[in-house]
Amino acid sequence: MQQFNPKGENYNGKIMSDVKDVFITMPKKYLFKDGYMAVLGNSISIMKKMKSGSIDLIFADPPYNLGKEFERKLQKKQYIKWCKKWIDECMRLLKDTGSFYFMAATQFMPYLDSYVDRKYDVLSRIVWYYDSSGVQAKKMFGSMYEPILLLVKDKKKYIFNSEDVKVEAKTGSIRKLIDYRKTPPQPYNGKKVMGNVWRINRVRYRMSEYESHPTQKPERLMEIIIKASSNKNDIILDPFAGSFTTCAVAKRLSRNCIGIEKQEEYFKIGIRRLQITNEYNGERLEKVKQRKTNNKSKRDHYSILNSVL
Repeated sequence: MQQFNPKGENYNGKIMSDVKDVFITMPKKYLFKDGYMAVLGNSISIMKKMKSGSIDLIFADPPYNLGKEFERKLQKKQYIKWCKKWIDECMRLLKDTGSFYFMAATQFMPYLDSYVDRKYDVLSRIVWYYDSSGVQAKKMFGSMYEPILLLVKDKKKYIFNSEDVKVEAKTGSIRKLIDYRKTPPQPYNGKKVMGNVWRINRVRYRMSEYESHPTQKPERLMEIIIKASSNKNDIILDPFAGSFTTCAVAKRLSRNCIGIEKQEEYFKIGIRRLQITNEYNGERLEKVKQRKTNNKSKRDHYSILNSVL
């Protein structure tokens, strides 16, 4: 393990042979295997144990503070203050060539966007758009998207693998248009780098990737982020790991990863999903698909459905 200056020496350019090498002191509760680490604990406290400039890519999907059944709602000022703390910690951990993506509810993203825009380089503002199967609101226009910000340490040398995130060009290429601005004129390219509006379905109960987590993000969403902003063997951090989708996709794409999760219930999903172990404190870890809702009619329906699936 390399020596570390506790005042904040930056480890950009240093090779980390083990994800455990990014820690100044190891967390109390974690499990590790083959470059994949699941940590049980408070995200900010755990990140403070990590070395500056040690992470290649960070994706953060924090609690949205909307008063859902699975989260403790804070006052607006408290919540924004808390978000600023973990944002600054994430940026401290990021390498000079690194990228940091984070999500937030539409109600709070304007405040966080304004904050990071003053301190850091905001490279992209992304909209994750999805359809809804039911009525979301009756007295206003219901939200059908979630915002994502992409921050970088240095606009001149961040990682962006454009070839890995190209999509079919649906304008000139399909219509066989000719670009007369070029000499000689040429057909439009068949592919282009995808834009900043991503239509990706939310994770549904019958999907194979579904886990028993109320805010699970789609694997496709994470594939785009990981392919675009990291390379094989890079270290990826998710400070609010939840269902550990970030780490699961990172593993599939040959990246190393660290997922931090506060709740033991979801920590167990992570260690099972990453195949770190199939047993925890004497409990056999198996995938159990269970819907989560406070709606009584839905609960009754789901209990019947679960009994026959």
